[in-house]
Amino acid sequence: MASPKAKTAEIETVIIAIANHKGGVTKTTTAINLADNLSKLDENCTVVLIDMDPQANASQHIGVAHPAKVSHNLAELMLNPTANIAAFIFDETHVEGVSLIYGSMSLENVPDIIRHEAARPNEVLKERIKPLIGKANYIILDCPPNLGLLTMNALAAATHYIIPVESGASYGLYGLADLQSRITKVKQINPDLTFLGALLAKHDKRMTLCQETENDAVILFGSVVPVYISPTTRVNQSIARKQTVGDFDKNNKVAKQYAELAVYVAKETKGKGLKA
Repeated sequence: MASPKAKTAEIETVIIAIANHKGGVTKTTTAINLADNLSKLDENCTVVLIDMDPQANASQHIGVAHPAKVSHNLAELMLNPTANIAAFIFDETHVEGVSLIYGSMSLENVPDIIRHEAARPNEVLKERIKPLIGKANYIILDCPPNLGLLTMNALAAATHYIIPVESGASYGLYGLADLQSRITKVKQINPDLTFLGALLAKHDKRMTLCQETENDAVILFGSVVPVYISPTTRVNQSIARKQTVGDFDKNNKVAKQYAELAVYVAKETKGKGLKA
């Protein structure tokens, strides 16, 4: 990770888990575009994206190297308590201002190993990223599409979390009560974990199903993020180009919405991070 420029105040590190047990709900898209826009809010801002998904989609999107060719990845970091985290942080990515800890298929084996070998298997990630506390402004955790031990590690390490919800999908909210139940358990070891809201993605306010999703999300979560992510083909196009939506088309409405999301997150997390 590049050394941050001199700052006048001690850094509070905000760690945000992007979690949902389902795939295809824009977790990775949100993680990447939120990280990008947070880094653009301040030229001194240091952002690290940690890819916790064995599919390594975030790593394939913004990483310069293919995840299969990177030996210093998150799986190796989590399994090596004496590892120097600096060797695992790649500053050179396709997103300027965002550093990356690569995910890999080998993450699939990590839960079984730490479950048997770690004294506190839910807190392995928390221990491994301690050297970043007070150095990085934001750490974004792109969680896998399940409620397994990797997701629990992310939530145990995070200061905040966001749940992306595919708006208008027939079963978009199905199973999220289970996620909330898991989070209640995680709060026994991470009592300060704060919910930033359900993020309605692929949301079209004109559609009845999307309106129903929003109403149901308010009932389930109490509130939703006051920024809605619209459907757009620009997302898939930006992924194909290994760019953020904003870098691909800065005038696209979703690019502007992710910029608004970053402003919202920065405002809601101000002064609520971790200090070394």
